[in-house]
Amino acid sequence: MAKGSNQKLKLSYLCKIMQEKTDDDHSLTLSQIMEALDGYGVTAERKSLYDDFAVMTDKLGIEIIKTQKGRETYYHVGERQFELAEVKLLIDAIQSSKFITENKSKVLIAKIKSLVSEHQGKQLQRQVYINSRIKNMNESIYYNVDAIHTAIFNNKQIEFKYCEWTIDKTLIPKKSGATYVVSPWALTWANDYYYLIAYDSMYGKMKHYRVDKMKEVSGKDVFREGKDLYAKINMEDYALENFSMYGGEIRRVHIEFPNNKVGIFIDRFGKDINIGRVDDIRSFIVVDVAISNQFFGWIFSLGSDVKVTKPRDIIKKMHDEGEKFLINYYTNL
Repeated sequence: MAKGSNQKLKLSYLCKIMQEKTDDDHSLTLSQIMEALDGYGVTAERKSLYDDFAVMTDKLGIEIIKTQKGRETYYHVGERQFELAEVKLLIDAIQSSKFITENKSKVLIAKIKSLVSEHQGKQLQRQVYINSRIKNMNESIYYNVDAIHTAIFNNKQIEFKYCEWTIDKTLIPKKSGATYVVSPWALTWANDYYYLIAYDSMYGKMKHYRVDKMKEVSGKDVFREGKDLYAKINMEDYALENFSMYGGEIRRVHIEFPNNKVGIFIDRFGKDINIGRVDDIRSFIVVDVAISNQFFGWIFSLGSDVKVTKPRDIIKKMHDEGEKFLINYYTNL
């Protein structure tokens, strides 16, 4: 590389060096900075670097801090757009999401690491090990989300193939590959999955679709329908009815439990639930839930000291379902 051939890129390379090589615990001297610039084919004088640091701090929002250690002066990037703790939080969110595939997780984490110095990036290595067993397998999901957002912004319909899993773990289109045409209105997150809320004009009602099961999503040059119906929807109620405990009739139930299990119910229903006292060691809550076998299974899984106490018809339904399970279980022994 010819000496000085990249001189016009001096400020750009200087920003790159300072952001990658320095942080609150790692600094560079002017000589080290000049040597790093030389590696890019850029020459620099000390006075010009002082001017560049001023531009970076005042104009570019890259804070350059000067510190004195003995006779030597050191420089490093101070406050960044994202703190290290915030970057760790973003990485944790990416890793714990089923919505983001294993491969995409690695790509996103690599990009996010560029928000901190290479020294801080080494602290993130411990977090990049991903449990591939629970990560979503549909790599096209990111493009699906983008296509849906674009259609919503442009007030247009979309078309796609909706898929289902086979025994050999392959996603294949439902209804012999028929194309679905709907009017997208919202995207929501529930039970660790991304869902599209859309109006289906053929059935005249709102429906929801798992975004990771959608393929070949594309926009249509047709305006959306169902605006009036969507405007009447309370998304909290919709989510409760369709996603809480996997769907079912919404009923108000009383659940009684020992005090040492209260955390389970706060985690499930939030801190705003009202907790009543039964006695010194037991309490109860009254919540709206979607009644289904999944709900019953969840209650059973909490142990025999947790029980639904009202209403009576729900208690009987739980009893009947439990009896069916036992009959089926012992029949197959």
